[in-house]
Amino acid sequence: MRRTKAEAEETRSSIIRAAERVFYAKGVSNTTMEDVANAAGVTRGAVYWHFSNKTDLFLELYNSVPMPQEDMIAREIEQPGREVLCQIEKAAGDWLGELAGDEQRQRIFSILLRCEYGEELMPVLEKQQEVDDRHTASLERAFSRARSEDALGTSWTPQSATRTLRWMMKGLCSEWLLFGRRFDLEAQGREGLKHLFSSFREKAASIGSPPD
Repeated sequence: MRRTKAEAEETRSSIIRAAERVFYAKGVSNTTMEDVANAAGVTRGAVYWHFSNKTDLFLELYNSVPMPQEDMIAREIEQPGREVLCQIEKAAGDWLGELAGDEQRQRIFSILLRCEYGEELMPVLEKQQEVDDRHTASLERAFSRARSEDALGTSWTPQSATRTLRWMMKGLCSEWLLFGRRFDLEAQGREGLKHLFSSFREKAASIGSPPD
């Protein structure tokens, strides 16, 4: 009997959900398409009907939940009429709160952190780099606006502020996910962001050597 479009879509969704569980438990490199089929309760042929290979399936899983970079790009951090550093700080803090409360995002982000990106999975790494590049450009534009409005401290450039914020966010999330969630990600993350953005706003007291 021919399957309906709705049934085919449900099978596809069940395969993606199963892949998430198995990738998280075994790692992407150690998982076979047969493992995914068994976890989804379908045949291996059904998995290959929907996904040509493991990379195709992994990319679909990656695309199913926005990662931090994509979320922060989506925020209105470049909208006029509000203090831009406040907007960036709020977007970063809100994302930490969303990650702390969303177990699916935690699993997928953990999968990405643990993944060994060999030749087979290079398209996934390239997709992440593409997102990283867009995110970096967006943040640099926002920090450049802060500089033009005299809101960014003179010891910072848009580029150095962008790099430091990204390193802080990635470090926080990676440590929290990989080492047992041993601290309150949102509360301590927002506290760290508060101090970092205070530094962004500080003006240099003087330039050059003090007079005699």
